[in-house]
Amino acid sequence: MNVDAVQTALGTEHAALWTYGMVSAFLGNQAAAVAEGANAHRARRDTTERWLRDHGATPNPPAAAYLPPTPVSDGPSALAALVAVEQDTCAAWRGVLERTDDTGLRTSALESLTAAAVRATRWRKAAGTTPASITMPGVASG
Repeated sequence: MNVDAVQTALGTEHAALWTYGMVSAFLGNQAAAVAEGANAHRARRDTTERWLRDHGATPNPPAAAYLPPTPVSDGPSALAALVAVEQDTCAAWRGVLERTDDTGLRTSALESLTAAAVRATRWRKAAGTTPASITMPGVASG
């Protein structure tokens, strides 16, 4: 089991929660989907913190703030921030998958990666980005 990989994934969950809170001011027409995404990340954060504690580790706390890849000032930039944070989440959970043989942790990591990939696709579609889905979520495109 790789506690460092799980801590990294926890960090992306913290960042996702912060980002969903920030973008909510710009995506009133998507309020239900934003709330759903935030709730999913909150639940995953709580599960991840519990896993870390159960395995003798202290969960890393969230940062005071997070810097999106580009400034968020309107709906399109808010959607881009959500896509970016979901992609980061996919990459982190893929990293957990690659570093553990623990069946329960692998199942949780795969569920997390899949859910983040679906949310990223939803936000790409909302932004009008094509393609809306990508071939290998969690893998850097070259």
